[in-house]
Amino acid sequence: MDPNNPGPEGYGHDGDGHTPRQRPPRESLTSDFGQSTPALARTVQLVSGDYLLTVNPVDGSEIEACPPGERPGRPQKLTAAERAETERVARPPVPPGPALPVLPLLERQDERESLVRLLARGRSVRLTGPAGSGRTALLDLVAEDCSDLAPDGVVRLSGFHRTPDDLLHDLFYAVHNAPLHRPDKDELLALVREIGAVVVLDDVEFGGAGLDELLDATPECAFLIGATPDVPAPSADSDVEEVVLGGLDRAVGVDILERAVGRVLTEEEANWAGDLWFESEGLPLRFVQAGALLRQRDQLRASTGAVDEYGVFEDVRPPVDAPLDAAAEDGEEIPLPSLGEAAAPAPLLASRLSTSARTTLRFAVALGGEVPHQAHLPALVGDTHADAALGELAACGLVTPVGSRYRLAAGVQAQLETAGYTDDLAADALTAAQHYAWWAGHPSVTPERVCAEADAVIAALTVLVPGTTPSAEGEECTAVQLARTAAPAFAAGLHWSAWDRVLRAGAEAAQLSGEVSEQAYFHHELGVLALCGGQFERARAELEASIGLRGALADKRGTVAGRRALALVADRTGEVLGLGALAGEEIPDARYEESASPPGGIPAAHPLSRPAAGDLLVSHQASVSAPASKPQGGLRRLARRNLVAAGSGALLAAVLGTVVTLGMTSQNSADNPANNVSVNPSASEGTDDGGLGADPKKDDGSDGDTGTATSRPTDPGSDGTLGTSADPAQPSDDPSGTHKPGGGGPTGRPTTKPPTSKPPTSKPPTSKPPTSKPPTSSTPTPTPSGTPSPTPSASSSPSTSDSASGPASSAPAASSSSAGAPGSGGPGPVI
Repeated sequence: MDPNNPGPEGYGHDGDGHTPRQRPPRESLTSDFGQSTPALARTVQLVSGDYLLTVNPVDGSEIEACPPGERPGRPQKLTAAERAETERVARPPVPPGPALPVLPLLERQDERESLVRLLARGRSVRLTGPAGSGRTALLDLVAEDCSDLAPDGVVRLSGFHRTPDDLLHDLFYAVHNAPLHRPDKDELLALVREIGAVVVLDDVEFGGAGLDELLDATPECAFLIGATPDVPAPSADSDVEEVVLGGLDRAVGVDILERAVGRVLTEEEANWAGDLWFESEGLPLRFVQAGALLRQRDQLRASTGAVDEYGVFEDVRPPVDAPLDAAAEDGEEIPLPSLGEAAAPAPLLASRLSTSARTTLRFAVALGGEVPHQAHLPALVGDTHADAALGELAACGLVTPVGSRYRLAAGVQAQLETAGYTDDLAADALTAAQHYAWWAGHPSVTPERVCAEADAVIAALTVLVPGTTPSAEGEECTAVQLARTAAPAFAAGLHWSAWDRVLRAGAEAAQLSGEVSEQAYFHHELGVLALCGGQFERARAELEASIGLRGALADKRGTVAGRRALALVADRTGEVLGLGALAGEEIPDARYEESASPPGGIPAAHPLSRPAAGDLLVSHQASVSAPASKPQGGLRRLARRNLVAAGSGALLAAVLGTVVTLGMTSQNSADNPANNVSVNPSASEGTDDGGLGADPKKDDGSDGDTGTATSRPTDPGSDGTLGTSADPAQPSDDPSGTHKPGGGGPTGRPTTKPPTSKPPTSKPPTSKPPTSKPPTSSTPTPTPSGTPSPTPSASSSPSTSDSASGPASSAPAASSSSAGAPGSGGPGPVI
């Protein structure tokens, strides 16, 4: 397969409706065969709960709320043919080479019938037996007998290194067709509750509450559980039957030996088999391995006497690289293995295997018992025919199937370690890690294939990470490289327990090796994984650590991805980024003074105050993201305060609109009093500018109140606000000390203010440059006796378009009415 053009199966893009992967142009594949372009980064989009997760191996995964159009529909169940194909893929591969002899299951008929009977009644059963007792073989036979009992058939699962949550997801994918979709906890429980199947669960490692959780989530399933005696038992109130699997009789053990050898045992061999039965307590695995010892003995005997000088019977000669015993080389009779060798036969069996088989055993020991897939053996061993080594090991009983792969059989790991197979353990683990790092990052390798080797990858990291040292400049740490390439594949393959373990190992290795950028990547991925699992505090801590590291490295793209994920965490938890407050909580006044209300609330005399931006932000966040179970007292108080502030802002807009509209419409009116009447004597008018007396006020029964403002508001000043700014905290110019907000007297109505001798405190409000400098002082001419002084309006001022008064004639008027001018920051008129 072309690494640069992996096809639709690469990373699960098999017609799933997503954007197709970019492919190199056709001419680029043939223009220059000497040049090769690097493979593009493989990204995968999948849906996890209500999140849309984009697995990005370069800058880190990106997570966002899933748009409605991207959410998958309800998963459909697989058909019978699709279930059969899924079951076939879940089985371990058949070892290459000659077909292995199939040994019948002897003396297990009673247990087999009892298990089928209990499952047919819908009961769950726990089959307990020691390792090597034939438990897995019995489960396979019972699964075949129960194939037609349940509507969803038989589902085979492996509990090795799996949690109850992992098994629930495995059961979901075994029955439903849901590519690139990982349901959340509630949706998962709703879907698996509808599954009706016989679930064969082997090598389970938990019991008690964990097993109860699994059984309660699947009430329509009948479980056949295989476990060893050291696994915790089910809880006392669980409805699980217990069936114990013991050893075989002596006669049955001899029968297994004869079937394995293919001949009748001699008297000496039968006595040897009796001693083995007594030592092994009748475990079938011991007799399978003992049968392999007898076969090897026969082959060695044939190699010395059955091959003549003409090469007759050459096909029975053992492999050329297989060592021969000293007795066989000398032509002597090969004795039976001792009882000690038969009790721990792994070293003796391995010594008579091919070099490729022994090297495979060394890799298996280095990987904690995990046997690499047969497709990896030629690259690891360095022999093109090394895949046949798996068949040799399986025929000798040194490996046993676990799920879809093989592991060393019970007791073999300890026996090989004693025989010296750990001398080059670190070097073997390093070689395996380098191979898996290259293989997992290859474009032709799908996430499902990487997930099948998850335990081997994790085992290699377990060996390498503790011995990691700071890397030299330009060198890459193998452990970091392996975790970096395997983690995106585990995420895309929905094997998230392995994803979590690899990320933790990679973060530790990156810290030990000093690779800060890789450490930031692993922390980012751990934060995204925690966010998908609903662990918001852990997600926040991991993402903040990643952002800090990437900020120090000036990694802009990675920092942006981390901040987006952190913003999603804040949205889910109700936290306001930048404020550090949670929705529904009281905000400390010392920290958020701009959003705090005055004591006693906002008075009606302050309609011009605007709501603070912080109030609006916190109110919106609280109304959207406040948890339903959290007390809402602080939220209600905050909402009322923000509502008053928002109302004040709306009232401000209405007042300003009214004032501006009236001013613009009354500018050219002949009856406008502002064009004929001066509210206060202008200090800048001279004797030649006209009389200073005001026209007599007409008594209209309004008690001096001129009503609403009818003059045009003062032109904007230099600061961009309407009117002249004045600070209410400054001393008032009213000599009576009865100045009220809005510029009125004791009753709140405006009063005539005598001119002052001090210079005006504000520049002329007109946009036209002044033609004369305002005088610093002037004595106003008293009003003629008998003429009442007009009472000015609260917002009236001399018109700036009055040519008789001049540009500076409105300065005192602006000073007297500045306290209530819009935008001045002081008290406004009473509405």
